[in-house]
Amino acid sequence: MTLSAWDAWDASDGGRRVSEHVLDTGTCSVHSALVPPGALHHRVTAALANWQLDDAEEMLSGVEREPSPYVVADPADDASGDAPGSLGKAWADTLRAELLVRRLRVAGFTLVGDPVTAESSADEALDLHAGVADLIEGTGEEGDPRSESATRAALAIALVRSAKAAFDASDDHLQRAAGLARHARIELLSRRIDAAMDEAVEAASLLDPILPPSALLVETLGTLAGVLADLELMPLALDYQRRAHEAAITAATDPDALGWAEDGGPAEDPDVLVATTATCLGELCAELGEGLLDDGMPESAGAHFAEARALAEKALEFLPPDSAGIVPAQVVHGWALVGLGEHAAAVGPLRAAVRTTSATADRAQLASAQLALGRALRREGDVGEADEHLVSTLNLATEHGLPRLRRAALRELCTLHAELDDAGRALPYLQAYLADELDRVDERRTRWVELFGRRKSLLETERAAGQLRRQAYEDPLTHLPNRRYAEARLDGLLSSGAAPALAVVDVDRFKSINDAIGHPGGDSVLRTVAELLIEGVRDTDEVCRWAGDEYVVLLPDTTAEQAERALERTRRKVAAYDWAQFGLDVPVTISVGIASAARGDDRRTLFAAADGVLYDAKRSGRDRVVRLSGVTQTRAPAASPLDALFGPPPVAADTAVDADTTVGGTAEDDAAAVTVAAVQPSPLQPGPAPDEAAGFAPLLVEARPVDPPLGTGSATEPLLGPVPTAGPVPVTPIVEPAAAPRPLASAEPEVIWATGRSTEQVLVLVREARREHPDRPALVLRAAAETLVALAGEHHAYTTMDAAAMAAAVGPVPEPVGRVHVLCAGGADTPVAAEAAFVARVTGTEVLRMDDVAGSRIRGVLADGSLFGDADCLVVVAGMDAALAAMVGAMADVPVVAVPTSTGAPNAFAGLGALMTMLNSAAPGVAISNIDNGYSAGVFAARVARRAR
Repeated sequence: MTLSAWDAWDASDGGRRVSEHVLDTGTCSVHSALVPPGALHHRVTAALANWQLDDAEEMLSGVEREPSPYVVADPADDASGDAPGSLGKAWADTLRAELLVRRLRVAGFTLVGDPVTAESSADEALDLHAGVADLIEGTGEEGDPRSESATRAALAIALVRSAKAAFDASDDHLQRAAGLARHARIELLSRRIDAAMDEAVEAASLLDPILPPSALLVETLGTLAGVLADLELMPLALDYQRRAHEAAITAATDPDALGWAEDGGPAEDPDVLVATTATCLGELCAELGEGLLDDGMPESAGAHFAEARALAEKALEFLPPDSAGIVPAQVVHGWALVGLGEHAAAVGPLRAAVRTTSATADRAQLASAQLALGRALRREGDVGEADEHLVSTLNLATEHGLPRLRRAALRELCTLHAELDDAGRALPYLQAYLADELDRVDERRTRWVELFGRRKSLLETERAAGQLRRQAYEDPLTHLPNRRYAEARLDGLLSSGAAPALAVVDVDRFKSINDAIGHPGGDSVLRTVAELLIEGVRDTDEVCRWAGDEYVVLLPDTTAEQAERALERTRRKVAAYDWAQFGLDVPVTISVGIASAARGDDRRTLFAAADGVLYDAKRSGRDRVVRLSGVTQTRAPAASPLDALFGPPPVAADTAVDADTTVGGTAEDDAAAVTVAAVQPSPLQPGPAPDEAAGFAPLLVEARPVDPPLGTGSATEPLLGPVPTAGPVPVTPIVEPAAAPRPLASAEPEVIWATGRSTEQVLVLVREARREHPDRPALVLRAAAETLVALAGEHHAYTTMDAAAMAAAVGPVPEPVGRVHVLCAGGADTPVAAEAAFVARVTGTEVLRMDDVAGSRIRGVLADGSLFGDADCLVVVAGMDAALAAMVGAMADVPVVAVPTSTGAPNAFAGLGALMTMLNSAAPGVAISNIDNGYSAGVFAARVARRAR
């Protein structure tokens, strides 16, 4: 039995016994040991299973009662469904409900007030409404057993509903599955078979294969296996009990999985845990073999009895001599010997087991031992004693609600008297066997198996779809909303007419942080900054991770001045935080740029404005908050690099200049603010400092600051080194320095193309790839939706997905190095662009996607200095707008990968037209992929980006 830390503390307190319902910390009044695998939970469970109902009630009476289940709880009292108090209340209600149902069963009624067996006309259903009235008003007649039973039934129903609601609100899937399995047991006790089936299905759907082994997982799997066996779903029961045994073996090798007691040893004896699950598995194997014997298939039954014998012998080998598990293992061993025809060898140990269990309170164990002995005696020919033990088994099973033992006893008694040609005694047993609630012919059993699989698959599919939705809008590192969410949310705010402020936050010198404490330490820094940002804003504001070390904060209905005050408080908190605990010698700081939306702004304009002032903060010394003031926030015609090619946008002759939007208040000043040179100057040539009073328009064309090229460390240092003024130029052999190791291509993902393959084939290939290369992800491309859902269901947290790209990566995704921007012309080109972006990210680089940038919209995109300033490689995906690649190549100073697509006009010749357009371009620095191949473009771009850093 598991000992909780509380119980160990009690035992060490000089022998003084403290109340068993030790309270949780805080205001919660439900104690922790009542939540499995707490010690009190085990004691109450054992008492209920052995029908020691008074003992169970005494233990539960120590737990302080919660408010009436008929009173609606105040949500403020239980804001978190996964809080210990909520689980404690759910388990307290569950155990009390089971206690009441068992008392009802002893009284001859079910949970809904129906008699268990109607032997006379007086056995009518209980009036549960009267029971509710007795509970609420206290009007019940004292000493009336029917009134007392009705009250118990009404209270049990209310407790079951209350517990289910608490479990539904919990985020702990394992605790919830354990509770649902227990509720299925309660429904079985009350003979509500369909309700038990529903609870079992939902519990099974929560037990994901990736759950780490633990004592609670083993217990839950075993409980569910017992419920399924009672439902006559033996193949399913065998599968779950086998899984429980495997989980116990795995947990036994890791003491941390079983918890630790105060004395330093494991809280659960690993040998006992493994032996107990082996005994339960052996029992189900023997039961399955017995069914095959009854069906006239002794050859098939032999294998199951042999497995049961081996499991029981192994359990007896592991169990200590004084263990309570010895007798159940001996019973299973004797049963297996009987099934294998070794009756004489089984009778002696089974007689000893019956004598031992007769002295205990475990009625289920006694019934099981007597049933096994009755079988052995019947097959040995000792009819009289066999009948005695089998009748005793039938009475115990009927009294204590043990359906499998009851059905087995009825079957044995019917067979016994049929072999004696005593039809008069055999017929009542046969009629009772056929009339049993659980025996609605094999057709119902088959329907249940199909229903179980279908409902479980549906719930798992819904859960996988929810995971896909979370992955689409959640950053996996910080669990903040990601860029996709931020863009959609900002578009929604702007389209609704709201006037939000946008803050762009960047961690200063983050690369030096990664260099100092490594990428795991850098990840911890990013998570901590995210938490500080959340603490510093209102509940209505939203913090999102934009990319890398950059965040955005959406502040609805907020002015730039209000946002500046909020972010300034956060900036100070970040700078004052104890960063030494991460191993940093200097504090982490942030720079913030803020802009507020004006009429006519779209998402890109607003972000460009905030991003521009962020880099003002960077250039002016970092660790500061800069906002775009109302004076300089001018939506005058913005300059664009394309003006050099196409000329500035036309301005109406009668357009008046608003003097309030200019710095100097004169027409000359305003004209100076929007003037653009005829030719964009080279970044290597010195130029005048930007006019700070010129608004944010120049920031849209100004490239982001990048590390200077080699040889530009000072103003007087020549770019390429000193040049001799006279004389011949000496020729000196050039010795290249040893290059730093490059990432090997073999470290890139293993690629699996799903086109033309079934879901099962893809799953098999993914498993093989993960076995051969556990250090890299298996990349699945062009997968159907059902394949993505199957991957998520099988690999769960190890799966990264992108529904738009129809792709998934199973396994560890490398840390991003470098940055790739993916531009998509729009429309039907999007899936190829999504594939290229996903592949680049999985190959190991940061990715920024810009969709729908064809036509006139490219002017605004190229006007954004961030497009080229921090990108190491560009990927341009286009079909009808294939000239987009040449246009970007002409303007960019970074490598460009062009991907022609087969979408577009009917005369595009399946992408050949786009390919020829790109091939015939004279734009420099452009590499061209084959048609629709986002994969090769993504890998190539990621390689370029990784090697550029």
